[in-house]
Formats: sequence, structure tokens, C-alpha cells
Amino acid sequence: MPTDGPRALYAAFDRFPSRKGSAVHIDRFARTLFDHHGGGLLYVLGGEDLSASQREGDVEVVRLTRPEPHLLARALAFGTRLDALLDEHAASLEVCWFRDPWGGLPIVEHGGRWTSVYEVNGLPSVELPARFPRIPGDVLSQVAAIEQRCLDAADAVVVPAASIASAVRARGVPGARIHLVPNGADLPAPTPRPADAPARYLLYFGALQRWQGLDVALRALARLTDLEDLALVVCSSVHARQAKPYRRLAERLGIAERVHWHVALDEARLAPWREHAEIALAPLTDCERNVAQGCCPLKVLEAMASGTAVVASDLPSVRELVEDGVHGRLVHPDRPVELARVVRVLLDHPDVLAAMGAAGRARIAQGGTWDHRTARMRELLSTWGPRGDGMSPVRDRPRGPEGGP
Repeated sequence: MPTDGPRALYAAFDRFPSRKGSAVHIDRFARTLFDHHGGGLLYVLGGEDLSASQREGDVEVVRLTRPEPHLLARALAFGTRLDALLDEHAASLEVCWFRDPWGGLPIVEHGGRWTSVYEVNGLPSVELPARFPRIPGDVLSQVAAIEQRCLDAADAVVVPAASIASAVRARGVPGARIHLVPNGADLPAPTPRPADAPARYLLYFGALQRWQGLDVALRALARLTDLEDLALVVCSSVHARQAKPYRRLAERLGIAERVHWHVALDEARLAPWREHAEIALAPLTDCERNVAQGCCPLKVLEAMASGTAVVASDLPSVRELVEDGVHGRLVHPDRPVELARVVRVLLDHPDVLAAMGAAGRARIAQGGTWDHRTARMRELLSTWGPRGDGMSPVRDRPRGPEGGP
């Protein structure tokens, strides 16, 4: 890191590191940003088992560790601490990259000379009602106003999916300021089958929010009980307590003994479960978060990279990644009967499953790895510099349509 301070900041209102897919994305993008600028400052959420600050080579990691139980209060504290960091490093920062409005508002309101980049993976005004159904409407209006300020003021908006690009265009962001940098996946090496793996199993892995549709997967499994050797393996990236509603549902459906639970597996332990599954499930629900806002489900890409066929919900964001009948099958969301029927047919044709898995891995290898994605990010970074000193802001530079420098 230069002695005069960090040139780049990456801010994310997420615990880091963690087993969540967002942590994989943060790691890749922050690392690319810091490699380009010779180091930098990573500002994230912490926890009891994580230090408040540490240095890793030329990167300084600062974590908010304040034990604030309420999300919005924690978001306010996150922004306050970031504001102090911006004051401290205002003279050296050239690019400030943020993933959410909680870090974005201090960055765009500060008045620094840096280029501001809003990486929109989701919008809290859309996602919070799915997590907290009773959240007051006036609170959501305030959150949406903060988002809008960040969208309007950011020099560039980076999105991982065309569906999210459409959502931010609908919020008034010109296409010339929107840059598509999709999620990626690494191509894992072959691994031994897990010693405790069921004879045949479907796999769900990732977080357990309602919009992920794990309940649909459980209800589909309940319609496949005549397949006596078939189980569902759930590799949850979050705390075991968040699985309690789904465990109760499995018990009510009479399939509890067919569901195998694993929590917070690291990549080395998760990779074998992905590789040796018959099918990876991504039963995303038909909700505003997945459809109106859009998403880029990392679990789909990682399953494809592992050579495993995918059965996922037929949503616009999934169709960006999976071609029906080629890399897997797409089914109507929220229909466990249809999901079970498609799974049953595929299990009867292992040669088709193998071909789909191979096609998915080939698709990732040909242009969907993290190396491909971060190469696009490096192209963007090479065109962006700080405001002032004779350099034009990003928003004033000539751009091609959506994502072209």
C-alpha cells in the first residue's frame, strides 16, 4: 500500500469472511480492485470471532463490530464509521466501491475527489419486506430514497445480471452508466464422494431466505418417497437456527429422515457434495426480489462448474445462466408437483443428466469463470480515475451501451 494512504476502498455491509455466496463475490471483486490499485481498504461487518482490524499484505481490513441487534441501527452505525474512514483517507482515495446504500450514502455525500461505484446486487427496499414482512411502509420509503440518492450520484453502477440492469434503469439510471459484470465460478478439480453421502441425493446449497424456495424442494421430495434410495442434502451457508422452520416442515411432510443437513461448509467440504449430487436444485420463488429486481444466483453457476445438472425456476434471471434442456431443466416456480415430476424423469435418464452436467461445466469454462469476470472488471477500472487533476468523472466519459467503456 502506498505510504500516502489507500487509493481504493471497497465497502460491503456484509460479514466477511463467511460461507455466504456474497462473501465469494466480495472476495473476488475486492481482490481485483486492490490488485489494480496496489492495495486498499476493505470495510465490512465483523463478529465475535473476527478482529476489528487487520492487515493482509497491502490490504487493510476494517470491520464494524458494534453489537447492534437491529439491522437498520446497525446500518446507521456502519455509515457513521465509514464517514470517519473517508475523512481519514480523503487525500489518497481514488475509487470508492460500495455494495449497498448503507456504505454508499457516506461515499456520495462526502464530496471527495474519488470515483464512486455502486455495485447493485440487490436493493434493500425490495429485499427487506421479504425478510421482515411487518416493516413499516414509511421506513421502506426512506430506504428507497437513500438508494435513489446513491443511484443518482454514483459515477458508475455495476450489476451482475441483465435483470438487475433493467431494475436500475427503471429507477432512472441511464444505460451509459450501467456496467454488466456477472458472477462467476471456479472449475473445481475432481473430488472423492463424501463418505456419508446417501446412495442418490438431490442437493440444495446456499442461504435459507424465503425467496430461495427450499420449502418447494422439501414439498417436491415428499412426492418422491417411492424412490426409496433418494434423499435431499441441504448444505446451508447460515446458522443452524435458520433451518428450524424447514426442519419442522420436513417432519410434517414425513420426510425428516430423508433430509441430510450440513451447516457452514467451507469450499473444500462443499465441493464433493456438489460434484456427486444427481441434481442441484435452485427453486427460486416468483417474488419481487427474484423477478422485478432480478438476481444472479451463484449456486447455479457453481453447480454448473462442478458438472452437475441443474433444475431451477424458470425466471428471467435464471434464463441468463441456464438453457432449458441443455444445462438442466427450468420449471415453473412455486410448483413442487412440477419440480418432482421433472426430477423423476431426469433420474430415469442418467445419460441425460451426465450430458447436461458436462454442458454446464463447458459453458462456465468457455466464459463464465471468475477469471473471465474479473478481467471485465479490470477493463472498467483501467478507464476510471479520480475526479480532478485534469481527469474527467466517469459519468462524463464517452461510453458504449450498457457496460461498454
